[in-house]
Amino acid sequence: MKLNGKKSVLFVPDGKGAESALARVTHMGIGAHPDDLEFMTWSGILAGFTEEGRAFAGVTLTDGGGSSRVGPYGSCSDEEMKAVRLQEQKKAAFMGNYAALAALGYTSAEVRGEGRAQVREDLKTLIKAARPEIIFTHNPADRHLTHLSAFVLTLEALRELGEEYRPKKFYGCEVWRSLDWLAEADRRTFDVGQRPRFSMAMMGLYDSQISGGKNYDEATFGRRMANATYADAYNPDKTKLLELCLDLTPLLQDPRLSVADFMNGVIGRFRDEVLNNLQRAGADRQL
Repeated sequence: MKLNGKKSVLFVPDGKGAESALARVTHMGIGAHPDDLEFMTWSGILAGFTEEGRAFAGVTLTDGGGSSRVGPYGSCSDEEMKAVRLQEQKKAAFMGNYAALAALGYTSAEVRGEGRAQVREDLKTLIKAARPEIIFTHNPADRHLTHLSAFVLTLEALRELGEEYRPKKFYGCEVWRSLDWLAEADRRTFDVGQRPRFSMAMMGLYDSQISGGKNYDEATFGRRMANATYADAYNPDKTKLLELCLDLTPLLQDPRLSVADFMNGVIGRFRDEVLNNLQRAGADRQL
């Protein structure tokens, strides 16, 4: 299998052939950076780890060289940090029993600009080989520009591949913006309350980020706890941990639908829900 990135790594934890490993994939996560997958696509990882006939593959687009670093990683050069982050991602793939990990090794600048065509072609190659039933990536309301580029490139790749390679479901995940504001029609929830210590252990593998100045593991675990508790105002919690996603499947079902129009619809349904609830609560336009 040929990928365009000069620093691309295709890692198969069980040591078997890449093509056969990808052929058994049912869930694929496409993240901008090393560590994004474990913080946003836990439902897919858990399915591959615990469910018979399910397998997860991870794709990371960038090398992570520009990440925050203080403390024990404060003196690391970009090249040293890239090597550390790749090693952390490979450890996560092994620990999570991923079918495969494709670390494409592009810079953030390449993903956001000059390397977009190459990244898109790599994504098409991987999706064609895996034909996953479910694809997770970043959501189009995320605040991080490299995350947004990862979403756009994934959508472009899927649209160019056409209906033959269309997954059954396409989801945008939480990282640099929570999704608890979504109207029910757009929000998808995943019970990830099983194996909480395993989840924390997986996130904890990214010591370069956590000890390097960002408390991602506890923050993500706390977000999942908050999602579970605040999911329903009137009934007891159904799970202790909940992952939220934006359903992006309509963008594949109608290739003519622009992202802007799609998000206008998503935001409009949120606006309508807020205004309708205010009206029900007795507020009028004069208040």
